[in-house]
Amino acid sequence: MATSTLSSVTLSLSDRITAGFLALLVGGFLVFGTGLANSATIHDTAHDVRHSFGFPCH
Repeated sequence: MATSTLSSVTLSLSDRITAGFLALLVGGFLVFGTGLANSATIHDTAHDVRHSFGFPCH
């Protein structure tokens, strides 16, 4: 029989605001970075990432 333990950490308001702000920055970068990038650049990057993980794509 498996036993699991759950622990939680209480974050202060400033820690939650900092985490939320960083998440917005990363999300904004991903949305606008891919939205404004050349489609060939995005394709080549995704292709290289697939190969770096050892996933055959062709």
